Amino acid sequence: MGKVVILTDSSSGIRQAEAQQLGISVLPMPFFINGETLFEDINLTQDTFYEHLTDGAEISTSMPAVGDLTDRWDELLKEYDEVVYIPLSSGLSSSCETATALSMDDEYEGKVFVVNNQRISVTQKQSVFDAIRLAESGKSGKEIKDILEDAKFQSSIYIMVDTLYYLKKGGRITPAAAALGTLLKLKPVLQIQGEKLDAFAKARTVKQAKSIMIKAVKDDYASRFKECQDEMQLCIAYTGDISAAMEFRKEVEAEFGITDIMMDPLSLNVSCHIGPGALALACARKL
Repeated sequence: MGKVVILTDSSSGIRQAEAQQLGISVLPMPFFINGETLFEDINLTQDTFYEHLTDGAEISTSMPAVGDLTDRWDELLKEYDEVVYIPLSSGLSSSCETATALSMDDEYEGKVFVVNNQRISVTQKQSVFDAIRLAESGKSGKEIKDILEDAKFQSSIYIMVDTLYYLKKGGRITPAAAALGTLLKLKPVLQIQGEKLDAFAKARTVKQAKSIMIKAVKDDYASRFKECQDEMQLCIAYTGDISAAMEFRKEVEAEFGITDIMMDPLSLNVSCHIGPGALALACARKL
């Protein structure tokens, strides 16, 4: 069996230092901030990102340059026989589609396997952990890709948005809806199940929003994940406010009666559209 290496992008929340410890590779996602290209966890930290965001900087997301991606594949294929690449959801970026097309070139076919399993942030990170275990158990690149894609819908993310400003700025809600929501002090709860970031519910308070997210995951456990609920990994994610996330974690631990909860900052790709102060509750099946 050939040697398999796992490659993901920084949307997974895996930092470069952690990637070294895990024995994997992480491609940094580029961001355009006030006309300058910065790379996540290379010359753009979480703190710096939120400083730019709250200062009103013009921020847009992008996908890794084709040359950067193929250079990384070439570099890894010098040492490994196969590369399993787990990019962020194809519903949130075109990077997965581009990578899939590139992997069909003669020099990469049968060597690079691009996983399209609709994940981002903490659920994408869980997929990376799954891929590492599968590779260690002797699975081939194609087998890992197939297993991850077969489980693509066995995850959920629910996100409470603290401010409507960034959703309005990104054109995801109308100015009128944002103004009304701000007036009513609404805290929208968004959902990622599969491809897109969609509206799920509206709350009047943070407390109510947290209750909505907890109930939503419990409902998923009782319905969508009934057959595999003992194999689910709970995750908490946040944008900027770790103290609020720690408090939420205690509430989730009490509600679910467990302490094995992954906690990470929410992916910057999502953060730039929803702003600081957001909290998320997610779950993903451990394979």
